[in-house]
Amino acid sequence: MDLEHITAQVSEVTRTLLEAARLKAGQILVIGCSTSEIQGQRIGSAGSTQVAQAVLDGVEGELGESGVFLAVQCCEHLNRALVISSAAMEKYDLTEVRVLPICGAGGAVATELMERLPDGVVVESIAAHAGLDIGDTLIGMHLRPVAVPVRPQGKSIGHAHVTLARTRPKLIGGARAVYAYDEVEQRFGKCVMKPEE
Repeated sequence: MDLEHITAQVSEVTRTLLEAARLKAGQILVIGCSTSEIQGQRIGSAGSTQVAQAVLDGVEGELGESGVFLAVQCCEHLNRALVISSAAMEKYDLTEVRVLPICGAGGAVATELMERLPDGVVVESIAAHAGLDIGDTLIGMHLRPVAVPVRPQGKSIGHAHVTLARTRPKLIGGARAVYAYDEVEQRFGKCVMKPEE
């Protein structure tokens, strides 16, 4: 595998997602990744530390100093728990679980992030603001409602299928509701309260 090419592909899809999601400092980007699928193997069969490093290099290169928290979903052997910084855990009052991800039980990317984070912890679940799924690892359970697909130019990383999603707040109120502040006057005019008589 050309690891530099993997890093470049991950960088490109991460940039696409960040532009679409407009993440702010303190929000969470969740990643699910099968390094086996990237290599053209069945998920969970050929985890690779080198591929995991290439993936995280691409993501972290795009996140830079943005202040966005990165979470990596572990594999099903760890019930899809997540590696994240303790600062994010505290900010979002997440439930910590006691386990140390390894390549064969947790996944290569989760294992690599745990080694990179000076304050890494494993939490049971999150509600992330955007997500990047490399290899159909099913990250939907860790996204806030409502998830909105983001279509990248490249549909794969190596041999693995890629899915991106951003989230938005739920729209409520039905046909008369207004969702953009500049629509109020345009649709309804100025609402003037009558003084009580």
